[in-house]
Amino acid sequence: MGALVSTEDQLKERIKELTCLYNVSSYIANCNLYDLDPTFKAIAASLKAAILYNEEAFVEMKLGDELVCSGVRLLDQVFILSAIKVFNLPYGSIKIGYSKAKYNENAFLEEERQLLKTIAAEIGNLIERKQIIDKEELTKRQMERADRMAILGEITAGIAHELNTPLASILGFSELLQERFIHDKDALKDLDKIMNSAIFSREVVKKLMFFSCEMPHHMELVNINPIITDAIHLLQPSFNKKNLECVLEFSEADITLRVDAIQLTQVIFNLVINAIYFSPEGGKIVVNVSNQFKEVVLLISDEGKGISKDIAEFIFNPFYTTKPVGDGSGLGLSVVHGIMKSHRGTISHSSNKPNGTLFTLTFPKL
Repeated sequence: MGALVSTEDQLKERIKELTCLYNVSSYIANCNLYDLDPTFKAIAASLKAAILYNEEAFVEMKLGDELVCSGVRLLDQVFILSAIKVFNLPYGSIKIGYSKAKYNENAFLEEERQLLKTIAAEIGNLIERKQIIDKEELTKRQMERADRMAILGEITAGIAHELNTPLASILGFSELLQERFIHDKDALKDLDKIMNSAIFSREVVKKLMFFSCEMPHHMELVNINPIITDAIHLLQPSFNKKNLECVLEFSEADITLRVDAIQLTQVIFNLVINAIYFSPEGGKIVVNVSNQFKEVVLLISDEGKGISKDIAEFIFNPFYTTKPVGDGSGLGLSVVHGIMKSHRGTISHSSNKPNGTLFTLTFPKL
Protein backbone atom coordinates (compact mmCIF):
# COMPACT_ATOMS: atom_id res chain seq x y z
CA MET A 1 0.00 0.00 0.00
CA GLY A 2 1.37 3.42 -0.93
CA ALA A 3 0.99 6.77 0.77
CA LEU A 4 -1.57 8.30 -1.65
CA VAL A 5 -3.31 11.05 0.32
CA SER A 6 -5.41 14.07 -0.59
CA THR A 7 -4.51 17.69 0.13
CA GLU A 8 -6.86 17.64 3.12
CA ASP A 9 -5.25 14.47 4.40
CA GLN A 10 -1.80 15.99 3.92
CA LEU A 11 -2.85 18.96 6.04
CA LYS A 12 -4.07 16.62 8.76
CA GLU A 13 -0.76 14.76 8.66
CA ARG A 14 1.19 18.02 9.02
CA ILE A 15 -0.90 18.91 12.08
CA LYS A 16 -0.18 15.46 13.57
CA GLU A 17 3.54 15.86 12.92
CA LEU A 18 3.64 19.36 14.43
CA THR A 19 1.70 18.10 17.45
CA CYS A 20 4.22 15.28 17.80
CA LEU A 21 7.16 17.71 17.68
CA TYR A 22 5.51 19.95 20.26
CA ASN A 23 4.83 16.96 22.55
CA VAL A 24 8.37 15.64 22.17
CA SER A 25 9.84 19.06 23.00
CA SER A 26 7.55 19.28 26.03
CA TYR A 27 8.49 15.77 27.24
CA ILE A 28 12.20 16.56 26.93
CA ALA A 29 11.91 19.97 28.60
CA ASN A 30 10.06 18.50 31.59
CA CYS A 31 11.83 15.15 31.86
CA ASN A 32 13.49 13.66 34.91
CA LEU A 33 17.12 13.20 33.86
CA TYR A 34 17.57 10.53 36.54
CA ASP A 35 14.78 8.39 35.05
CA LEU A 36 14.39 8.80 31.29
CA ASP A 37 12.36 5.63 30.63
CA PRO A 38 8.94 7.37 30.95
CA THR A 39 10.15 10.12 28.60
CA PHE A 40 11.34 7.66 25.95
CA LYS A 41 8.06 5.71 26.16
CA ALA A 42 6.05 8.93 25.79
CA ILE A 43 8.15 9.96 22.77
CA ALA A 44 7.62 6.56 21.13
CA ALA A 45 3.85 6.73 21.69
CA SER A 46 3.68 10.31 20.37
CA LEU A 47 5.66 9.38 17.26
CA LYS A 48 3.42 6.38 16.58
CA ALA A 49 0.33 8.61 16.82
CA ALA A 50 1.82 10.98 14.21
CA ILE A 51 2.24 8.29 11.53
CA LEU A 52 -0.20 8.07 8.61
CA TYR A 53 -1.37 4.52 9.35
CA ASN A 54 -0.76 4.79 13.08
CA GLU A 55 -3.11 2.01 14.14
CA GLU A 56 -1.02 -0.54 12.24
CA ALA A 57 2.40 1.01 12.87
CA PHE A 58 5.03 0.22 15.46
CA VAL A 59 7.88 2.36 16.80
CA GLU A 60 11.11 0.86 18.10
CA MET A 61 13.84 2.84 19.87
CA LYS A 62 17.19 1.21 20.56
CA LEU A 63 19.15 3.19 23.16
CA GLY A 64 22.39 1.44 24.05
CA ASP A 65 21.29 -1.85 25.63
CA GLU A 66 17.75 -0.61 26.17
CA LEU A 67 14.80 -1.21 23.83
CA VAL A 68 11.64 0.95 23.93
CA CYS A 69 8.64 -0.01 21.78
CA SER A 70 5.20 1.32 20.99
CA GLY A 71 2.83 -0.94 19.07
CA VAL A 72 3.27 -4.60 18.14
CA ARG A 73 6.72 -5.53 16.86
CA LEU A 74 6.63 -7.63 13.69
CA LEU A 75 9.17 -10.13 12.42
CA ASP A 76 8.33 -9.50 8.76
CA GLN A 77 8.41 -5.71 8.53
CA VAL A 78 9.05 -2.77 6.29
CA PHE A 79 10.50 0.24 8.07
CA ILE A 80 12.41 3.50 7.98
CA LEU A 81 15.22 4.08 10.45
CA SER A 82 17.23 7.02 11.74
CA ALA A 83 20.44 6.78 13.75
CA ILE A 84 20.70 8.34 17.20
CA LYS A 85 24.11 9.90 17.76
CA VAL A 86 25.59 11.17 21.01
CA PHE A 87 28.57 13.49 20.64
CA ASN A 88 28.72 12.44 16.97
CA LEU A 89 29.13 8.78 17.90
CA PRO A 90 26.55 6.04 17.16
CA TYR A 91 24.44 5.37 20.25
CA GLY A 92 21.24 3.77 18.98
CA SER A 93 18.43 4.11 16.48
CA ILE A 94 14.74 4.82 16.11
CA LYS A 95 12.52 3.23 13.49
CA ILE A 96 8.92 3.18 12.31
CA GLY A 97 7.52 0.06 10.67
CA TYR A 98 4.52 -1.72 9.21
CA SER A 99 3.70 -5.28 8.25
CA LYS A 100 5.57 -6.16 5.07
CA ALA A 101 2.63 -8.25 3.92
CA LYS A 102 0.42 -5.16 3.71
CA TYR A 103 2.74 -2.19 3.13
CA ASN A 104 5.85 -1.27 1.19
CA GLU A 105 8.42 1.53 1.49
CA ASN A 106 6.13 3.92 -0.37
CA ALA A 107 3.80 3.88 2.65
CA PHE A 108 6.10 6.35 4.41
CA LEU A 109 5.70 10.05 3.71
CA GLU A 110 8.78 12.16 3.09
CA GLU A 111 7.67 14.37 6.00
CA GLU A 112 7.64 11.29 8.25
CA ARG A 113 11.24 10.56 7.31
CA GLN A 114 12.19 14.13 8.24
CA LEU A 115 10.17 13.88 11.46
CA LEU A 116 12.06 10.71 12.38
CA LYS A 117 15.44 12.41 11.81
CA THR A 118 14.39 15.42 13.90
CA ILE A 119 13.22 13.28 16.83
CA ALA A 120 16.40 11.16 16.63
CA ALA A 121 18.44 14.38 16.90
CA GLU A 122 16.33 15.57 19.86
CA ILE A 123 16.84 12.25 21.67
CA GLY A 124 20.59 12.43 20.99
CA ASN A 125 20.71 15.95 22.45
CA LEU A 126 18.80 14.78 25.53
CA ILE A 127 21.22 11.90 26.14
CA GLU A 128 24.17 14.27 25.65
CA ARG A 129 22.70 16.60 28.28
CA LYS A 130 22.25 13.70 30.70
CA GLN A 131 25.81 12.45 30.16
CA ILE A 132 27.23 15.95 30.72
CA ILE A 133 25.30 16.30 33.99
CA ASP A 134 26.30 12.77 35.09
CA LYS A 135 29.95 13.56 34.36
CA GLU A 136 29.76 16.85 36.27
CA GLU A 137 28.20 15.12 39.27
CA LEU A 138 30.80 12.33 39.15
CA THR A 139 33.62 14.89 39.01
CA LYS A 140 32.07 16.78 41.92
CA ARG A 141 31.76 13.58 43.99
CA GLN A 142 35.35 12.62 43.17
CA MET A 143 36.60 16.06 44.24
CA GLU A 144 34.56 15.94 47.45
CA ARG A 145 35.86 12.46 48.15
CA ALA A 146 39.46 13.53 47.46
CA ASP A 147 39.03 16.48 49.87
CA ARG A 148 37.47 14.21 52.48
CA MET A 149 40.24 11.64 52.13
CA ALA A 150 42.88 14.39 52.40
CA ILE A 151 41.29 15.68 55.61
CA LEU A 152 41.03 12.14 56.98
CA GLY A 153 44.69 11.63 56.10
CA GLU A 154 45.70 14.71 58.09
CA ILE A 155 43.54 13.68 61.05
CA THR A 156 44.79 10.09 61.11
CA ALA A 157 48.41 11.22 60.76
CA GLY A 158 47.95 13.50 63.78
CA ILE A 159 46.26 10.76 65.79
CA ALA A 160 48.98 8.26 64.89
CA HIS A 161 51.78 10.60 65.96
CA GLU A 162 49.99 11.48 69.20
CA LEU A 163 49.47 7.80 70.08
CA ASN A 164 52.96 6.58 69.19
CA THR A 165 54.70 8.23 72.17
CA PRO A 166 52.36 6.98 74.94
CA LEU A 167 52.26 3.50 73.38
CA ALA A 168 56.06 3.36 73.38
CA SER A 169 56.02 4.41 77.05
CA ILE A 170 53.44 1.73 77.93
CA LEU A 171 55.52 -0.97 76.24
CA GLY A 172 58.79 0.26 77.74
CA PHE A 173 57.52 0.54 81.32
CA SER A 174 55.70 -2.81 81.01
CA GLU A 175 59.01 -4.48 80.14
CA LEU A 176 60.65 -2.84 83.17
CA LEU A 177 57.80 -4.02 85.40
CA GLN A 178 58.20 -7.57 84.07
CA GLU A 179 61.77 -7.55 85.37
CA ARG A 180 60.61 -6.20 88.74
CA PHE A 181 57.80 -8.77 89.15
CA ILE A 182 59.67 -11.68 87.64
CA HIS A 183 58.53 -14.01 90.46
CA ASP A 184 54.90 -12.81 90.59
CA LYS A 185 53.01 -14.96 88.05
CA ASP A 186 49.70 -13.08 88.39
CA ALA A 187 51.41 -9.74 87.84
CA LEU A 188 53.28 -11.12 84.83
CA LYS A 189 50.00 -12.35 83.29
CA ASP A 190 48.47 -8.90 83.70
CA LEU A 191 51.57 -7.26 82.23
CA ASP A 192 51.40 -9.64 79.24
CA LYS A 193 47.82 -8.51 78.64
CA ILE A 194 48.90 -4.87 78.82
CA MET A 195 51.77 -5.46 76.38
CA ASN A 196 49.61 -7.44 73.94
CA SER A 197 46.98 -4.69 73.95
CA ALA A 198 49.67 -2.05 73.42
CA ILE A 199 51.19 -4.05 70.54
CA PHE A 200 47.74 -4.42 68.96
CA SER A 201 47.20 -0.67 69.31
CA ARG A 202 50.61 -0.03 67.76
CA GLU A 203 49.59 -2.11 64.74
CA VAL A 204 46.42 -0.03 64.39
CA VAL A 205 48.57 3.12 64.52
CA LYS A 206 50.83 1.63 61.86
CA LYS A 207 47.81 1.05 59.61
CA LEU A 208 46.67 4.62 60.19
CA MET A 209 50.11 5.80 59.12
CA PHE A 210 49.85 3.66 55.98
CA PHE A 211 46.54 5.34 55.17
CA SER A 212 47.92 8.84 55.69
CA CYS A 213 51.08 7.99 53.67
CA GLU A 214 53.23 8.68 56.76
CA MET A 215 54.76 5.21 56.81
CA PRO A 216 58.35 5.19 55.49
CA HIS A 217 58.94 2.89 52.55
CA HIS A 218 61.91 1.37 50.78
CA MET A 219 61.39 1.63 47.03
CA GLU A 220 63.48 -0.56 44.76
CA LEU A 221 63.23 -1.99 41.26
CA VAL A 222 62.14 -5.62 41.64
CA ASN A 223 60.42 -8.43 39.76
CA ILE A 224 56.96 -8.31 41.36
CA ASN A 225 55.83 -11.74 40.06
CA PRO A 226 57.46 -13.80 42.85
CA ILE A 227 56.32 -11.27 45.50
CA ILE A 228 52.69 -11.67 44.42
CA THR A 229 53.04 -15.45 43.98
CA ASP A 230 54.51 -15.88 47.49
CA ALA A 231 51.73 -13.75 49.01
CA ILE A 232 49.06 -15.90 47.33
CA HIS A 233 50.77 -19.14 48.44
CA LEU A 234 50.79 -17.95 52.07
CA LEU A 235 47.00 -17.58 51.84
CA GLN A 236 46.49 -21.12 50.46
CA PRO A 237 45.10 -22.49 53.78
CA SER A 238 42.42 -19.77 53.68
CA PHE A 239 41.49 -20.78 50.11
CA ASN A 240 41.27 -24.42 51.15
CA LYS A 241 38.90 -23.67 54.06
CA LYS A 242 36.25 -22.39 51.64
CA ASN A 243 37.22 -24.67 48.74
CA LEU A 244 38.11 -21.62 46.64
CA GLU A 245 40.03 -21.66 43.38
CA CYS A 246 42.64 -18.92 42.96
CA VAL A 247 43.79 -18.21 39.41
CA LEU A 248 47.05 -16.27 39.15
CA GLU A 249 47.80 -14.74 35.74
CA PHE A 250 50.89 -12.81 34.57
CA SER A 251 51.18 -11.20 31.15
CA GLU A 252 54.96 -11.75 31.24
CA ALA A 253 57.36 -14.02 33.12
CA ASP A 254 59.20 -11.02 34.60
CA ILE A 255 57.40 -7.78 35.43
CA THR A 256 59.72 -5.25 37.04
CA LEU A 257 58.43 -2.29 39.01
CA ARG A 258 59.79 0.18 41.54
CA VAL A 259 57.85 -0.66 44.72
CA ASP A 260 58.19 -1.33 48.41
CA ALA A 261 58.02 -5.14 48.41
CA ILE A 262 56.62 -5.36 51.96
CA GLN A 263 53.89 -2.83 51.21
CA LEU A 264 53.01 -4.58 47.93
CA THR A 265 52.59 -7.80 49.92
CA GLN A 266 50.33 -5.90 52.34
CA VAL A 267 48.18 -4.75 49.40
CA ILE A 268 47.82 -8.31 48.07
CA PHE A 269 47.04 -9.70 51.53
CA ASN A 270 44.37 -7.13 52.32
CA LEU A 271 42.55 -7.35 48.99
CA VAL A 272 42.71 -11.13 48.64
CA ILE A 273 41.71 -11.72 52.29
CA ASN A 274 38.68 -9.49 51.63
CA ALA A 275 37.92 -11.46 48.46
CA ILE A 276 38.15 -14.74 50.40
CA TYR A 277 35.84 -13.42 53.13
CA PHE A 278 33.10 -12.37 50.71
CA SER A 279 33.45 -15.29 48.25
CA PRO A 280 30.88 -18.10 48.30
CA GLU A 281 31.96 -21.69 48.97
CA GLY A 282 33.57 -23.15 45.86
CA GLY A 283 33.99 -19.74 44.22
CA LYS A 284 36.88 -18.41 42.17
CA ILE A 285 39.27 -15.52 42.79
CA VAL A 286 41.35 -14.23 39.88
CA VAL A 287 44.55 -12.20 40.29
CA ASN A 288 45.73 -10.80 36.96
CA VAL A 289 48.94 -8.78 36.50
CA SER A 290 49.59 -7.09 33.15
CA ASN A 291 52.63 -5.13 32.06
CA GLN A 292 51.51 -2.15 29.98
CA PHE A 293 53.36 0.69 28.27
CA LYS A 294 53.44 3.23 31.11
CA GLU A 295 52.02 1.24 34.02
CA VAL A 296 51.47 -2.14 35.58
CA VAL A 297 47.83 -3.07 36.15
CA LEU A 298 46.76 -5.48 38.89
CA LEU A 299 43.22 -6.89 38.77
CA ILE A 300 41.71 -8.84 41.67
CA SER A 301 38.20 -10.23 41.19
CA ASP A 302 35.88 -12.39 43.28
CA GLU A 303 32.39 -13.88 42.91
CA GLY A 304 30.88 -12.46 46.11
CA LYS A 305 27.84 -10.24 46.57
CA GLY A 306 29.62 -7.13 45.26
CA ILE A 307 29.72 -3.57 46.60
CA SER A 308 26.42 -1.70 46.60
CA LYS A 309 26.22 1.91 45.37
CA ASP A 310 25.12 3.02 48.84
CA ILE A 311 28.47 2.17 50.43
CA ALA A 312 30.84 2.48 47.45
CA GLU A 313 32.14 5.94 48.38
CA PHE A 314 32.90 4.94 51.99
CA ILE A 315 34.86 1.71 51.60
CA PHE A 316 38.31 3.38 51.69
CA ASN A 317 37.51 5.36 54.84
CA PRO A 318 39.39 4.28 58.00
CA PHE A 319 37.34 2.07 60.35
CA TYR A 320 34.52 1.64 57.80
CA THR A 321 33.48 -2.00 57.55
CA THR A 322 30.45 -4.06 56.56
CA LYS A 323 31.73 -7.10 58.45
CA PRO A 324 30.22 -8.12 61.81
CA VAL A 325 31.82 -6.75 64.97
CA GLY A 326 35.03 -8.64 65.66
CA ASP A 327 35.58 -9.75 62.04
CA GLY A 328 37.49 -6.69 60.90
CA SER A 329 38.88 -3.35 61.99
CA GLY A 330 37.80 -1.46 58.86
CA LEU A 331 41.41 -0.51 58.10
CA GLY A 332 42.26 -3.03 55.35
CA LEU A 333 41.10 -1.04 52.33
CA SER A 334 42.19 2.28 53.81
CA VAL A 335 45.71 0.84 54.20
CA VAL A 336 45.64 -0.27 50.55
CA HIS A 337 44.46 3.20 49.51
CA GLY A 338 47.33 4.82 51.44
CA ILE A 339 49.94 2.48 49.98
CA MET A 340 48.68 3.06 46.43
CA LYS A 341 48.77 6.81 47.01
CA SER A 342 52.34 6.65 48.32
CA HIS A 343 53.29 4.68 45.18
CA ARG A 344 51.57 7.35 43.03
CA GLY A 345 49.15 4.69 41.85
CA THR A 346 45.38 4.38 41.79
CA ILE A 347 42.79 1.93 43.08
CA SER A 348 39.20 1.63 41.91
CA HIS A 349 36.45 -0.98 42.01
CA SER A 350 33.67 -2.09 39.70
CA SER A 351 31.18 -4.92 39.36
CA ASN A 352 32.56 -8.27 38.28
CA LYS A 353 30.35 -9.99 35.69
CA PRO A 354 28.11 -11.84 36.44
CA ASN A 355 28.59 -11.10 40.15
CA GLY A 356 31.22 -10.04 42.63
CA THR A 357 33.74 -7.22 42.77
CA LEU A 358 36.72 -6.29 40.61
CA PHE A 359 39.49 -4.14 42.10
CA THR A 360 41.77 -2.39 39.59
CA LEU A 361 45.16 -1.14 40.78
CA THR A 362 47.54 0.81 38.57
CA PHE A 363 51.22 1.30 39.39
CA PRO A 364 53.03 3.89 37.25
CA LYS A 365 56.48 2.97 35.99
CA LEU A 366 58.49 5.59 37.85
